[in-house]
Amino acid sequence: MPASRPIFVMALSMVAALSSSSALAQALAPDWSREALAPRGGRPNILELPEAEWAKAVEAGKRHALAYPVDVTGALFPYQPLLNILDAETMEPNPLRWILRKLGGGVAGLRSFSDVENLVGVIPFPSERDAGLYQVPRPKFARDDVRMGTTLLEHDGALGLTFSCAACHAGRLFGKSVLGMTNRFPKANDFFLLGKTMTQSVGAGVFAAVTRATEPEKRTYDRLRTSIRFIGAKPPLVEGLDTSLAQVGLSLSRRAPDGVATRDDHFVRNPEPNLLDNAPADSKPAVWWTAKYKTRWLSDGSVVSGNPIFTNIIWNEIGRGADLESVESWLAENPHVVDELTAMVFASRSPRYTDFFPAESIDVAQAKEGEKLFVENCARCHGVYEKAWSRSDAALLTPEESLRTDRILYHARTPVVDVGTDVHRAQGMAGLAEGLNRLSISQRNGVVVEVQSGYVPPPLEGIWARWPYFHNNSVPSLCAVLTRSAERPRTFYAGEAENKDTDFDVDCVGYPLEAKAPASWKRNTARRMDTRRRGLGNQGHDEGIFLDGGKERYTPAQKRALIAFLKTL
Repeated sequence: MPASRPIFVMALSMVAALSSSSALAQALAPDWSREALAPRGGRPNILELPEAEWAKAVEAGKRHALAYPVDVTGALFPYQPLLNILDAETMEPNPLRWILRKLGGGVAGLRSFSDVENLVGVIPFPSERDAGLYQVPRPKFARDDVRMGTTLLEHDGALGLTFSCAACHAGRLFGKSVLGMTNRFPKANDFFLLGKTMTQSVGAGVFAAVTRATEPEKRTYDRLRTSIRFIGAKPPLVEGLDTSLAQVGLSLSRRAPDGVATRDDHFVRNPEPNLLDNAPADSKPAVWWTAKYKTRWLSDGSVVSGNPIFTNIIWNEIGRGADLESVESWLAENPHVVDELTAMVFASRSPRYTDFFPAESIDVAQAKEGEKLFVENCARCHGVYEKAWSRSDAALLTPEESLRTDRILYHARTPVVDVGTDVHRAQGMAGLAEGLNRLSISQRNGVVVEVQSGYVPPPLEGIWARWPYFHNNSVPSLCAVLTRSAERPRTFYAGEAENKDTDFDVDCVGYPLEAKAPASWKRNTARRMDTRRRGLGNQGHDEGIFLDGGKERYTPAQKRALIAFLKTL
């Protein structure tokens, strides 16, 4: 919303949007306050819609997650001119390509649109043969070969390229693409760093002249050049982690410290000092399917109130350099988009172990022993998992049915616990909490951020598919999680989860260690995890959890039983 637009206009548009006769408009408003309680079993239908309307909202939410809906986004690159830059045969000679080669780095290596998608790390759409959890609606794009998260968005007469939530929250699992799963190698940071390099070096006039950009495309590029000045980006410590926390904090530091984070060039030239300039706060993107059980958000539980989807859009656009008044106006005029995204995230389900491995590969007697150990030692933080094998009719169930979890009983109010894990991610929130709480849009919508001294012990639904473990990917497998910190692997290689025979340690549930890692992994030094680096520490879960008086609590056989149980969650 332009600064001159009266606030009551925005309020009227919000009232008009909320007065819609749609089922979403009639839905009960969820309790996003710090006093909110989650019912036993979670809140999969967070809006409490009738089942048919809920299904429609979830499907619409998937479309928004796959194709970014915010057309006032700060990061929109004119699409056809980009193709002209990349396609040497279309436009020869191309002086802009020569300029980009001179700039070097990742810019010089781009030769096709697929190279751009590789740079960002987006994954392919599911196969047409996939069904159920593994199938998603395909948004309408200008090209058929785009990947999950790639968004071609029309705005102000031009088609622009940006990337959606699925760029970080869709992952590959043994040949299947899973929406709502962590992308093991998100590289959106590279896209922003590329954009800064290019737009700072190539003016709108040169860009239009050598790419044959139309006037609307030239305006789109000019808007991008304006927005990108207010983006503070930095590369992650290692591939597989995301620096969104730093991007939001450093971007806020490049804006005026007022209620709308005014885009002021003074702060671009003189950004406020921020601990995230140097301190690491890297973490991996979260899975969506645990949201239904929680009442506080992010890995550290620092968002103590407010709709996490609404909050994420605001923060996302701060990190994209957008004008926040325009974003607030868009949110006021499109509440159904936030509702549909919210419905979809809270309805998300995890992949099951038996989708990829036979149920008979799990020793049920061993898994039941693991369940006892889990209830004794782990359930107080991670919740209780009611298994179908405990039902009165369990003898009538198939092997696969007996392994299912009937209900997850997590905390009514999400706790934050300090179990000794690496502190940098939690401490890093101090680099943006004050700036976020100062925003008028946060205050009007009950969004409150408070720095925490620990992390949320997450619900363990789908834990078998979430390796590597801990918020900073510092532990390669469940075997390593159950081992004292001092004896966990200090280094290991990370790789794609395409082949369950070579890319996965089925006994330990996670990455094969260095000696057994695929040779191709070892050639990519950017994916070599070294837990001795600041921010990548693998400590935690020792005394009082897996150690008693310095001695390991579990025998090797008990660890195997625990892992067998965790595979079934």
